[in-house]
Amino acid sequence: MRFVGTCYRAHDPRWAFKPMSGGGAAIRGARFNPKGIPALYLSLSIMTAIKEANQGFAHRIDPCVLCSYEIDCEDVADLTKEQGRREHAIKCDEIACAWATALADCHRPASWSIYDRLRAQGAAGICVPSFAPGAEVDDLNLVLWKWGPDLLHKVTVFDPSGRLPKDQLSWR
Repeated sequence: MRFVGTCYRAHDPRWAFKPMSGGGAAIRGARFNPKGIPALYLSLSIMTAIKEANQGFAHRIDPCVLCSYEIDCEDVADLTKEQGRREHAIKCDEIACAWATALADCHRPASWSIYDRLRAQGAAGICVPSFAPGAEVDDLNLVLWKWGPDLLHKVTVFDPSGRLPKDQLSWR
């Protein structure tokens, strides 16, 4: 599917100067990207971005920099409903696996197989339910493995006034 819309992310202020990098997810890997593979994790709503950033501590949140992104991206697999999962041969237990526990136990998370299969088929990313604590059925995320400034995988951070820091020295 083609995803066109606005997404959000709540960044740790120390890394807000790289809102497009996806490098943080590559360090250890995350739910939908193996270690060494950059991924841009975005939420389809502001509240979902806050839930994702704070992982269940919504009443006591760490400081964050909330950014919005304009997305126009082809080749996104919609895994939010059973029909899309069936079309891409993805099982619910793969999406919902305890990926962090698997990593802690030195196992490869089942959700990484989603990346393996869909990326090999040319998918640029996936639209998936959020698994953050307190997430509801309408809390959705967009995870991109391929993005940049140009179509067919265009992602731009909305910063018309240039307020985002230019480097980490901005946060002394």
